[in-house]
Amino acid sequence: MITGKTIAMNVEKKQSSIAFVIGASSVGTLIEWYDFYIFGMLATILSKQFFPAEAGTAALLSTLAIFAAGFIVRPFGALVFGRLGDLIGRKHTFLLTLVIMGGSTFAIGLVPGFKTIGWAAPILVLILRLLQGLALGGEYGGAATYVAEHAPKGQRGFWTSWIQTTATLGLFLALGVIILIRSNQGLEKFSAEWGGWRYPFWISIILVGVSVLIRMRMSESPMFSKLKSEGKTSTNPLKESFGNKANFKMVLLALFGAVMGQGVVWYTGQFYAQTFLETVCNIEFVQSRNIMLVAILMATPFFVIFGWLSDKIGRKWIMLIGMLLAVCTYRPIYKEFIAITAANNRTKVIDHRLTKTGPLMPLVDAKDKHKMYVRQVLDTTYMDGSVFKYTITDTLVGFKELGVDRPINLMNPTLIKYHSPKPNIVIEKTMGTSATWDLIWLVFIQILYVTMVYGPIAAFLVEMFPTKIRYTSMSLPYHIGNGVFGGLVPFLGTLIVEFTKTKQNPAGDPLAGLWYPIGVATICLVIGAVYLTNKMDKNVMD
Repeated sequence: MITGKTIAMNVEKKQSSIAFVIGASSVGTLIEWYDFYIFGMLATILSKQFFPAEAGTAALLSTLAIFAAGFIVRPFGALVFGRLGDLIGRKHTFLLTLVIMGGSTFAIGLVPGFKTIGWAAPILVLILRLLQGLALGGEYGGAATYVAEHAPKGQRGFWTSWIQTTATLGLFLALGVIILIRSNQGLEKFSAEWGGWRYPFWISIILVGVSVLIRMRMSESPMFSKLKSEGKTSTNPLKESFGNKANFKMVLLALFGAVMGQGVVWYTGQFYAQTFLETVCNIEFVQSRNIMLVAILMATPFFVIFGWLSDKIGRKWIMLIGMLLAVCTYRPIYKEFIAITAANNRTKVIDHRLTKTGPLMPLVDAKDKHKMYVRQVLDTTYMDGSVFKYTITDTLVGFKELGVDRPINLMNPTLIKYHSPKPNIVIEKTMGTSATWDLIWLVFIQILYVTMVYGPIAAFLVEMFPTKIRYTSMSLPYHIGNGVFGGLVPFLGTLIVEFTKTKQNPAGDPLAGLWYPIGVATICLVIGAVYLTNKMDKNVMD
C-alpha cells in the first residue's frame, strides 16, 4: 500500500540524489575552472617569468596568446572526450578529464623560468596549457549533460544553473587563493622565479584528489544507462552529430545564435574587466582582484535565478537580452572605469613628494660604463582616500655631464631635475572606499549580464540534441563559442589597442578592444533573435 509517508520518503530520496549529483559534478567542474583560470589571473607575472625581461608588452601579449591557446584547443577536447562520453558513458569520461587537468596544472607550477631554461620555458607551458584546454573541452559537456539527464521535468534550467555557477566560482577561488598568498608574501617574494605565484598551481593537485574521490562514488546517467542496456547508444557519435544535416544545422544554430555571444560576454565581464583595471586603470594588484571577488560574490546567485526563470518563461530571450545590454553599455562602463581612476578627476590634492629614493644601481651598457639607474617613489594622496604611487626609474648619463666629479647624493632631491627627459614611470593606484565601490558596481553589472546569458545555456543546449549524441553535439558549439570567440577576448582586445597606438597618441585608444566583443555579440544577437525558438523540450529522453 502506498501511503503519503512513502511518497514523501521517495521525493526526499530523489531530491537527496539530485543534490549529490549536483554537488559531485559541481565540485569537480569548479576545480577544473580554477585550474584553467589561475593562468589568466597571473598573466602579468607569468609574462615576466617565462619570457625575456626586456620583452615588455610583447611578453604580455605572448602570455595572453598562450592563455588563449588553451581556449582554442577546447573544441578538439570536446570532440575527443565528447565521443568517449557518448560511447562509454558520462561518468568515466569527465573523471578522466579531471585527472588530466589537475596533472597539467600542477606541472605548470614546476616549469623553471626563462632565466633558467630559456625558450624551453614558454614551450613547455604552452604544451601543458594545451592539455588543460583539451581536458576542459571534455569536462563541461559531460557535467552539464550528466546533471540535465538527472533533473526532473520542468526544472532543468534550475538544476543545470548550479553547474553554470562553477565557472565563476572557480574564478572566485582562483582569485581568493592568489590574493591570500600574495598578501602574506609581498610582491617581491610572490613574483620571484620560485615565488608564491607557483603555489596556486601546486594546490591544484590536492583539490583534484578530493574531487576524484567524490566522483568515483557517482553512478552513470540514468538516460545513458537505459540507452546502453537497450543497445541504442551511438556507434559513431562524430558522424551522427556532424554528418547528419539536420543535427549539424542545430550545432551551427547553437553556436552562432547563442553560445558565440554568450562566450564574449562571459570573458569580457570576468577577464577583460580585470585586465583593463590592472593595465589601463593601473589599479594595485590585490585591490583589482578584490574588486573582482566582491563583484563575483554579489552576482553569482543570479546564475540560479535566471536558470530558474528560464524554466518559467523560456531560455531564448533571457540570453538575448543579456547580450543586448552588454552591446549597449560596454563602452560607457569602461569610459567610467577610466573616469573614476583618473588623477584629474580628484580634488583637494595633498602631495607627498619623494617619499623614497633608491640607491644608484649600475646599468650594464657597452657604450657608456658610467650610466646609472635612479629609482624614485612618489606618493600622491587624495582627499577621498585614494593613493597614487609613481615609481620612476631614470638613467643618468654620467657624472661629468652633470657638472660633478663624484657620485651624486641621491638624498638631495634638487638633483632630480638633471635626470633624462623620458624616464620610465609605473603608476600603481589604490582607490579610496567610494571609488572602489563604484568600480565594484560596474564590474557587478557586467557579471550580471554574464548570469543572464550563461545561467540558461546548459539547459538550452541539452534540449537541442538527442541523448545518444548529446555529449558530442552540445560540447562542440559550447567550446567553440567560449573557447575560441570568448577566450580570445583578452588577447584580441589588448592587440587591437596596440594597433591604435601612434607617435601622436602613444597610449592609443583604451576602449578600442571592446569592439571585438561588441561586434561578436551583435551578430549573435541578430541570428538568435531571428532563428532561435523559445520553446522548451520538456522530455529529453529522445
